[in-house]
Amino acid sequence: MNFELLALILYFAAMLSIGVFLFFKSKSTSDKDYFLGGRSMGPWVTAMSAQASDMSAWLLMGLPGSILAFGLGQAWIGIGLAIGTALNWILIARRLRRFSQAANDAITLPQYLSNRFLTKSKTLQVVCAIVFLVCFTVYVASAFVAGAGVFSSIFSVDKSIAMLIFAAILIIYTFLGGYKAVCLTDFFQGILMLIAVLAVPIIIVLTKSPDPALLDQVIEYEGTSYEFVKNVFAASPKEIANGLAWGLGYFGMPHILVRFMSIKKPSMVRKSAIVAIAWVVLSLGAVIVIAYFGRMLVGEKLITAGAQSMVFIELSRMLFPSFIAGILLSAIIAASMSTADSQLLVASSSFTSDIYKPLIRKNASDKETLWVGRVVVLIVAVVAYFIASSKGDGAQAIMNLVENAWAGFGSAFGPVVILSLFWRRFTYKGALAGVISGALVDVLWLAFLSGPTGIYELIPGFIVSMIVCIAVTLTDKAPSDEITAIFDAATSDIED
Repeated sequence: MNFELLALILYFAAMLSIGVFLFFKSKSTSDKDYFLGGRSMGPWVTAMSAQASDMSAWLLMGLPGSILAFGLGQAWIGIGLAIGTALNWILIARRLRRFSQAANDAITLPQYLSNRFLTKSKTLQVVCAIVFLVCFTVYVASAFVAGAGVFSSIFSVDKSIAMLIFAAILIIYTFLGGYKAVCLTDFFQGILMLIAVLAVPIIIVLTKSPDPALLDQVIEYEGTSYEFVKNVFAASPKEIANGLAWGLGYFGMPHILVRFMSIKKPSMVRKSAIVAIAWVVLSLGAVIVIAYFGRMLVGEKLITAGAQSMVFIELSRMLFPSFIAGILLSAIIAASMSTADSQLLVASSSFTSDIYKPLIRKNASDKETLWVGRVVVLIVAVVAYFIASSKGDGAQAIMNLVENAWAGFGSAFGPVVILSLFWRRFTYKGALAGVISGALVDVLWLAFLSGPTGIYELIPGFIVSMIVCIAVTLTDKAPSDEITAIFDAATSDIED
């Protein structure tokens, strides 16, 4: 019997069961329940689902594969992400929860930004929704690439077929269960991901099985742990800057920010932050170590075959019995699904709440909006499938897709979110100009300057957006008393 296959089947059955259960349990669900879980998520579910949706299969395939192929300088991406995660939870989470409720109980990021400035104009919502649809479709495509890689490896089927299977399972439970299904599945998937990334390096360090010479190999490779640290800090200034820039992206990630908006009480954020920061530091640290060990144990074999993204899979099969290896490989599927489901849902909620209901069908009922959202989930998934099918294989394809989407969100929304939460004088025109300029600079830099300069497009995109936000706001008239009242209410010392 193929025990890896058995482990995957059990995993998929569990994920589908959650979506089907919540669908039949919540027949009268409103759009707020479907897209935001009725603001009823507890601190543990919020923390784990936020980090699981954050770390896609990029965590287990793209990042270790990139380190394996291009060296430990790539580890700075993990360091930047750990710093960005901590700052996002500490600076943004509690404020955004309070601001989104004060801003007429907004359920999407574009809706929050419009309500925050009490504008009747739908321009900002539409611009945001368009950026969401484009970036999320690309992001979901990266999950399809990774999921298909694992499927084809275990099932020995063509990657296009594997991708269809992966997409079908993902769509079913997202389509049926909505936000609660996404959060609950992400909670369990986050636990599985953490166990998987810790298990591999722990077994390598603490045991000599399955190869008695394995531990000696690890110890002898490039000397000691001092060499490991030295190699990380030997990275070029450009590698360090680009890696740390990834942390800036967090301030504009809608699928993570929506977790902050959905937590039951702002007072619960502190507990969530502790759990989330611990999770991300342990996970990213373990993945960097996995790539380091993988370079010595299977690096030559994988790089020669152009299969560096398979390093976690190779080590799991080397170190564990097939059923346990199957559970660990399920973590890659978990990582892919936990990100893609969140992105499908946020893209769908943005379209229905920010384009369909205000512009196309103003009198649409909650039930109609909910089902339109479900249809959008299908459409985005189909487009993402074709994008994924047209891309190359391996770690770099995954990295490229994630890099592009991550930079797009960070450039367009990061400065706007920060200023909306911390600057009382910030205006609607400043926010709109910041979103447009950030997105535009990001795309232009990616198209024309990213290759020649080697500078990640998120850096110029974020900087330009921040400057434009401030400049336009200062030349605009001050916000009205009604607008500043929202700021004051969200930042007051009222008991949470």
